[in-house]
Amino acid sequence: MRATRATKGSDMRYRPFGRTGWSVSEIGFGGWQIGGAWGKVDDAASVRTLLHAFDNGVNFVDTAELYGAGHSETVIGDALRQWRGNKIYVATKAQPTVWPNPDDPAPQFRGRFPDWHLRKNVEASLGRLGVERLDLFQLHSWGPMGHCELDWLETLNDLRVEGKIDQIGVSLRDNHPEEGVAAARLGLVASQQVIFNMFEQHPIDALLPAARSSGTAIIARVPLDSGSLVGNWVPDSYARFEPGSQQHQMFRGDRFSETLRRLEALKADVVPYFASLAEAAMRYVLAHDAVSVVIPGMKTPEEVDMNIRYSDGGGFPDELLSLMPRHAWIRNFYQ
Repeated sequence: MRATRATKGSDMRYRPFGRTGWSVSEIGFGGWQIGGAWGKVDDAASVRTLLHAFDNGVNFVDTAELYGAGHSETVIGDALRQWRGNKIYVATKAQPTVWPNPDDPAPQFRGRFPDWHLRKNVEASLGRLGVERLDLFQLHSWGPMGHCELDWLETLNDLRVEGKIDQIGVSLRDNHPEEGVAAARLGLVASQQVIFNMFEQHPIDALLPAARSSGTAIIARVPLDSGSLVGNWVPDSYARFEPGSQQHQMFRGDRFSETLRRLEALKADVVPYFASLAEAAMRYVLAHDAVSVVIPGMKTPEEVDMNIRYSDGGGFPDELLSLMPRHAWIRNFYQ
Protein backbone atom coordinates (compact mmCIF):
# COMPACT_ATOMS: atom_id res chain seq x y z
CA MET A 1 0.00 0.00 0.00
CA ARG A 2 1.47 3.31 -1.09
CA ALA A 3 0.81 6.45 0.96
CA THR A 4 0.31 9.72 -0.89
CA ARG A 5 0.80 13.26 0.30
CA ALA A 6 -2.01 15.57 1.31
CA THR A 7 -3.07 18.57 -0.69
CA LYS A 8 -1.44 21.92 -0.08
CA GLY A 9 -1.94 23.17 3.47
CA SER A 10 -1.51 19.86 5.25
CA ASP A 11 1.32 17.39 5.74
CA MET A 12 -1.02 14.44 6.20
CA ARG A 13 -0.37 11.34 4.15
CA TYR A 14 -3.18 9.27 2.64
CA ARG A 15 -3.62 5.56 1.96
CA PRO A 16 -6.06 3.54 -0.14
CA PHE A 17 -8.97 2.25 1.93
CA GLY A 18 -8.80 -1.28 0.63
CA ARG A 19 -10.59 -1.73 -2.68
CA THR A 20 -13.22 0.99 -2.10
CA GLY A 21 -11.44 3.66 -4.12
CA TRP A 22 -11.32 5.95 -1.08
CA SER A 23 -8.16 7.78 -0.13
CA VAL A 24 -8.12 8.21 3.65
CA SER A 25 -5.77 9.96 6.04
CA GLU A 26 -3.44 7.41 7.60
CA ILE A 27 -4.22 9.04 10.96
CA GLY A 28 -7.95 9.01 11.61
CA PHE A 29 -10.05 10.20 14.54
CA GLY A 30 -11.26 7.64 17.09
CA GLY A 31 -14.56 8.93 18.46
CA TRP A 32 -15.08 6.80 21.58
CA GLN A 33 -13.67 9.38 24.00
CA ILE A 34 -15.97 12.18 22.86
CA GLY A 35 -18.97 10.02 23.73
CA GLY A 36 -18.22 10.42 27.44
CA ALA A 37 -17.21 6.90 28.46
CA TRP A 38 -13.63 8.02 29.19
CA GLY A 39 -14.59 10.85 31.50
CA LYS A 40 -16.43 14.15 31.33
CA VAL A 41 -16.48 15.84 27.95
CA ASP A 42 -17.29 19.32 26.70
CA ASP A 43 -19.22 18.95 23.46
CA ALA A 44 -18.22 22.36 22.13
CA ALA A 45 -14.58 21.52 22.81
CA SER A 46 -15.03 18.17 21.06
CA VAL A 47 -16.41 19.91 17.97
CA ARG A 48 -13.46 22.31 17.97
CA THR A 49 -11.09 19.34 18.23
CA LEU A 50 -12.77 17.58 15.32
CA LEU A 51 -12.64 20.70 13.16
CA HIS A 52 -8.97 21.16 14.06
CA ALA A 53 -8.34 17.58 12.93
CA PHE A 54 -10.21 18.17 9.66
CA ASP A 55 -8.27 21.40 9.08
CA ASN A 56 -5.06 19.40 9.42
CA GLY A 57 -5.93 16.72 6.90
CA VAL A 58 -7.77 14.08 8.95
CA ASN A 59 -10.62 12.83 6.76
CA PHE A 60 -11.67 9.60 8.52
CA VAL A 61 -13.68 9.42 11.76
CA ASP A 62 -14.75 6.27 13.57
CA THR A 63 -17.68 6.19 15.97
CA ALA A 64 -20.48 3.87 17.14
CA GLU A 65 -23.94 3.87 18.64
CA LEU A 66 -22.33 2.37 21.75
CA TYR A 67 -20.12 5.41 22.34
CA GLY A 68 -22.23 7.35 24.80
CA ALA A 69 -25.52 5.85 23.56
CA GLY A 70 -25.14 7.74 20.29
CA HIS A 71 -23.65 10.89 21.80
CA SER A 72 -20.37 10.53 19.91
CA GLU A 73 -22.32 10.38 16.64
CA THR A 74 -24.30 13.49 17.59
CA VAL A 75 -21.14 15.49 18.32
CA ILE A 76 -19.54 14.35 15.07
CA GLY A 77 -22.72 15.34 13.25
CA ASP A 78 -22.44 18.84 14.74
CA ALA A 79 -18.85 19.07 13.46
CA LEU A 80 -19.83 17.85 9.99
CA ARG A 81 -22.51 20.53 9.73
CA GLN A 82 -19.91 23.20 10.47
CA TRP A 83 -17.24 21.79 8.16
CA ARG A 84 -16.88 23.43 4.74
CA GLY A 85 -13.86 21.54 3.41
CA ASN A 86 -13.19 18.26 1.63
CA LYS A 87 -15.03 14.98 2.13
CA ILE A 88 -14.94 13.45 5.62
CA TYR A 89 -15.51 9.69 5.73
CA VAL A 90 -17.47 8.58 8.78
CA ALA A 91 -17.53 4.99 9.98
CA THR A 92 -20.07 3.93 12.58
CA LYS A 93 -21.20 0.65 14.14
CA ALA A 94 -24.25 -1.26 15.35
CA GLN A 95 -23.91 -3.43 18.43
CA PRO A 96 -25.48 -6.92 18.45
CA THR A 97 -28.79 -7.63 20.14
CA VAL A 98 -26.84 -9.89 22.53
CA TRP A 99 -23.15 -9.33 23.26
CA PRO A 100 -21.07 -12.52 23.05
CA ASN A 101 -19.50 -13.94 26.18
CA PRO A 102 -15.81 -12.94 26.00
CA ASP A 103 -14.91 -16.44 27.21
CA ASP A 104 -16.92 -18.19 24.48
CA PRO A 105 -14.60 -19.21 21.61
CA ALA A 106 -17.47 -19.80 19.18
CA PRO A 107 -20.46 -17.59 20.06
CA GLN A 108 -23.62 -17.80 18.00
CA PHE A 109 -23.66 -15.19 15.25
CA ARG A 110 -26.83 -15.88 13.32
CA GLY A 111 -29.67 -13.75 14.61
CA ARG A 112 -27.45 -11.30 16.49
CA PHE A 113 -27.98 -8.60 13.83
CA PRO A 114 -31.57 -9.12 12.63
CA ASP A 115 -33.14 -7.04 9.88
CA TRP A 116 -35.26 -4.87 12.19
CA HIS A 117 -32.27 -4.17 14.43
CA LEU A 118 -29.92 -3.15 11.64
CA ARG A 119 -32.50 -0.93 9.98
CA LYS A 120 -33.30 0.77 13.29
CA ASN A 121 -29.60 1.40 13.91
CA VAL A 122 -28.96 2.74 10.42
CA GLU A 123 -31.86 5.20 10.62
CA ALA A 124 -30.77 6.36 14.09
CA SER A 125 -27.17 6.87 12.97
CA LEU A 126 -28.25 8.76 9.86
CA GLY A 127 -30.26 11.10 12.06
CA ARG A 128 -27.58 11.69 14.67
CA LEU A 129 -24.85 12.26 12.08
CA GLY A 130 -27.10 14.38 9.89
CA VAL A 131 -26.14 12.63 6.66
CA GLU A 132 -28.12 10.98 3.86
CA ARG A 133 -25.84 7.94 3.58
CA LEU A 134 -23.44 6.24 5.97
CA ASP A 135 -19.99 5.88 4.44
CA LEU A 136 -19.05 2.75 6.40
CA PHE A 137 -21.43 0.72 8.55
CA GLN A 138 -19.71 -1.85 10.76
CA LEU A 139 -20.95 -4.75 12.85
CA HIS A 140 -19.70 -4.09 16.38
CA SER A 141 -18.32 -7.45 17.55
CA TRP A 142 -17.59 -9.99 14.85
CA GLY A 143 -17.53 -13.74 15.45
CA PRO A 144 -15.72 -16.75 14.01
CA MET A 145 -18.89 -17.97 12.24
CA GLY A 146 -19.84 -14.61 10.76
CA HIS A 147 -18.54 -15.52 7.32
CA CYS A 148 -21.01 -18.41 6.95
CA GLU A 149 -23.98 -17.28 9.07
CA LEU A 150 -24.92 -14.52 6.67
CA ASP A 151 -28.39 -13.25 7.57
CA TRP A 152 -26.85 -9.87 8.46
CA LEU A 153 -25.36 -9.49 4.98
CA GLU A 154 -28.74 -9.78 3.25
CA THR A 155 -30.03 -6.76 5.14
CA LEU A 156 -26.89 -4.70 4.70
CA ASN A 157 -26.81 -5.42 0.96
CA ASP A 158 -30.42 -4.23 0.75
CA LEU A 159 -29.47 -1.07 2.61
CA ARG A 160 -26.65 -0.47 0.15
CA VAL A 161 -29.06 -0.79 -2.77
CA GLU A 162 -31.46 1.57 -0.99
CA GLY A 163 -28.67 4.15 -0.70
CA LYS A 164 -28.61 4.18 3.11
CA ILE A 165 -25.04 2.88 3.42
CA ASP A 166 -22.06 2.83 1.08
CA GLN A 167 -19.63 0.22 2.44
CA ILE A 168 -19.86 -2.63 4.97
CA GLY A 169 -17.25 -3.40 7.62
CA VAL A 170 -16.81 -5.42 10.79
CA SER A 171 -15.14 -4.67 14.11
CA LEU A 172 -13.37 -7.69 15.58
CA ARG A 173 -13.67 -8.82 19.17
CA ASP A 174 -10.88 -7.66 21.46
CA ASN A 175 -7.83 -9.96 21.38
CA HIS A 176 -9.39 -12.19 18.68
CA PRO A 177 -7.91 -11.01 15.35
CA GLU A 178 -7.88 -14.59 14.08
CA GLU A 179 -11.69 -14.45 13.89
CA GLY A 180 -11.44 -12.08 10.93
CA VAL A 181 -9.09 -14.17 8.82
CA ALA A 182 -11.72 -16.18 6.92
CA ALA A 183 -13.74 -13.08 6.04
CA ALA A 184 -10.55 -11.29 4.97
CA ARG A 185 -9.51 -14.14 2.69
CA LEU A 186 -12.97 -14.09 1.12
CA GLY A 187 -13.02 -10.30 0.79
CA LEU A 188 -16.46 -10.52 2.39
CA VAL A 189 -16.57 -6.91 3.58
CA ALA A 190 -14.76 -3.70 2.74
CA SER A 191 -12.95 -3.34 6.05
CA GLN A 192 -12.06 -4.91 9.37
CA GLN A 193 -11.31 -2.99 12.55
CA VAL A 194 -8.87 -4.59 14.99
CA ILE A 195 -6.81 -3.77 18.08
CA PHE A 196 -3.21 -3.44 16.93
CA ASN A 197 -0.33 -1.95 18.88
CA MET A 198 3.10 -2.80 20.31
CA PHE A 199 1.52 -5.09 22.90
CA GLU A 200 -1.29 -6.48 20.75
CA GLN A 201 0.78 -7.75 17.82
CA HIS A 202 -1.22 -10.85 16.91
CA PRO A 203 -2.86 -9.34 13.76
CA ILE A 204 0.53 -9.61 12.04
CA ASP A 205 0.38 -13.40 12.00
CA ALA A 206 -2.58 -14.03 9.69
CA LEU A 207 -5.08 -11.18 9.55
CA LEU A 208 -2.90 -8.54 7.90
CA PRO A 209 -1.63 -10.90 5.17
CA ALA A 210 -5.18 -12.10 4.46
CA ALA A 211 -6.48 -8.54 4.27
CA ARG A 212 -3.67 -7.50 1.96
CA SER A 213 -4.41 -10.41 -0.41
CA SER A 214 -8.09 -9.50 -0.81
CA GLY A 215 -7.87 -5.71 -0.65
CA THR A 216 -9.69 -5.56 2.68
CA ALA A 217 -8.98 -2.29 4.50
CA ILE A 218 -7.62 -2.56 8.04
CA ILE A 219 -8.64 0.02 10.64
CA ALA A 220 -6.14 -0.18 13.53
CA ARG A 221 -7.71 0.84 16.82
CA VAL A 222 -6.13 1.41 20.25
CA PRO A 223 -2.64 2.15 18.82
CA LEU A 224 -1.67 3.76 22.13
CA ASP A 225 -3.12 0.92 24.26
CA SER A 226 -5.81 3.13 25.80
CA GLY A 227 -3.19 5.61 26.96
CA SER A 228 -0.42 3.39 28.33
CA LEU A 229 1.77 3.71 25.23
CA VAL A 230 1.78 7.48 25.42
CA GLY A 231 4.54 6.77 27.92
CA ASN A 232 3.71 9.25 30.68
CA TRP A 233 2.10 6.97 33.28
CA VAL A 234 3.67 6.78 36.73
CA PRO A 235 2.71 4.66 39.77
CA ASP A 236 0.07 7.12 41.01
CA SER A 237 -1.52 7.75 37.58
CA TYR A 238 -4.33 5.27 38.21
CA ALA A 239 -5.54 7.32 41.18
CA ARG A 240 -6.17 10.21 38.77
CA PHE A 241 -8.35 8.19 36.39
CA GLU A 242 -11.96 9.28 36.75
CA PRO A 243 -13.90 6.64 38.76
CA GLY A 244 -16.35 4.81 36.52
CA SER A 245 -14.49 5.76 33.35
CA GLN A 246 -13.47 3.16 30.79
CA GLN A 247 -9.80 3.62 31.65
CA HIS A 248 -10.47 3.24 35.40
CA GLN A 249 -12.34 0.00 34.75
CA MET A 250 -9.86 -1.51 32.30
CA PHE A 251 -6.73 -1.04 34.42
CA ARG A 252 -8.23 -1.98 37.79
CA GLY A 253 -6.61 -4.30 40.31
CA ASP A 254 -3.12 -5.50 39.43
CA ARG A 255 -3.60 -4.68 35.75
CA PHE A 256 -2.16 -1.19 36.13
CA SER A 257 1.01 -2.33 37.91
CA GLU A 258 1.54 -5.14 35.38
CA THR A 259 1.15 -2.63 32.55
CA LEU A 260 3.72 -0.31 34.15
CA ARG A 261 6.20 -3.15 34.46
CA ARG A 262 5.85 -4.03 30.80
CA LEU A 263 6.07 -0.39 29.77
CA GLU A 264 9.44 -0.03 31.46
CA ALA A 265 10.80 -3.04 29.56
CA LEU A 266 9.43 -1.66 26.30
CA LYS A 267 10.89 1.80 26.93
CA ALA A 268 14.34 0.30 27.43
CA ASP A 269 14.26 -1.03 23.86
CA VAL A 270 12.66 2.08 22.35
CA VAL A 271 14.87 4.80 23.89
CA PRO A 272 17.82 4.40 21.47
CA TYR A 273 15.52 4.94 18.48
CA PHE A 274 12.72 7.36 19.39
CA ALA A 275 12.29 10.46 21.51
CA SER A 276 9.07 9.14 23.04
CA LEU A 277 7.15 5.93 23.49
CA ALA A 278 4.15 7.53 21.82
CA GLU A 279 6.16 8.15 18.65
CA ALA A 280 7.36 4.56 18.61
CA ALA A 281 3.83 3.28 19.15
CA MET A 282 2.32 5.27 16.30
CA ARG A 283 5.16 4.54 13.89
CA TYR A 284 5.01 0.83 14.72
CA VAL A 285 1.42 0.57 13.50
CA LEU A 286 1.99 2.85 10.51
CA ALA A 287 4.97 0.72 9.44
CA HIS A 288 2.58 -2.08 8.39
CA ASP A 289 1.31 -1.33 4.91
CA ALA A 290 -1.79 -3.52 5.27
CA VAL A 291 -3.12 -0.85 7.64
CA SER A 292 -5.24 1.77 5.90
CA VAL A 293 -5.88 4.04 8.87
CA VAL A 294 -4.93 4.29 12.55
CA ILE A 295 -7.60 5.74 14.85
CA PRO A 296 -6.21 7.06 18.15
CA GLY A 297 -8.70 8.73 20.47
CA MET A 298 -8.24 12.49 20.69
CA LYS A 299 -10.02 14.92 23.03
CA THR A 300 -8.06 18.14 22.45
CA PRO A 301 -6.35 19.94 19.54
CA GLU A 302 -3.04 19.28 21.29
CA GLU A 303 -3.67 15.54 21.19
CA VAL A 304 -4.53 15.83 17.49
CA ASP A 305 -1.24 17.61 16.86
CA MET A 306 0.67 15.00 18.86
CA ASN A 307 -0.67 12.18 16.70
CA ILE A 308 -0.73 13.68 13.22
CA ARG A 309 2.92 14.74 13.40
CA TYR A 310 3.81 11.09 12.83
CA SER A 311 2.21 11.14 9.38
CA ASP A 312 5.46 12.12 7.72
CA GLY A 313 6.65 8.90 6.11
CA GLY A 314 9.12 8.17 8.89
CA GLY A 315 9.73 4.47 9.31
CA PHE A 316 10.28 2.01 12.12
CA PRO A 317 13.85 0.64 12.38
CA ASP A 318 14.27 -3.00 11.40
CA GLU A 319 16.50 -3.55 14.44
CA LEU A 320 13.77 -2.38 16.79
CA LEU A 321 11.11 -4.27 14.86
CA SER A 322 13.05 -7.48 15.47
CA LEU A 323 12.80 -6.86 19.24
CA MET A 324 9.05 -6.31 19.29
CA PRO A 325 7.89 -9.96 19.54
CA ARG A 326 9.24 -10.20 23.09
CA HIS A 327 6.83 -7.45 24.11
CA ALA A 328 3.73 -9.12 22.64
CA TRP A 329 1.03 -9.36 25.29
CA ILE A 330 -2.36 -10.91 24.57
CA ARG A 331 -4.97 -9.93 27.14
CA ASN A 332 -8.50 -8.63 27.33
CA PHE A 333 -8.84 -5.65 29.61
CA TYR A 334 -12.44 -5.15 28.52
CA GLN A 335 -13.62 -8.15 30.52
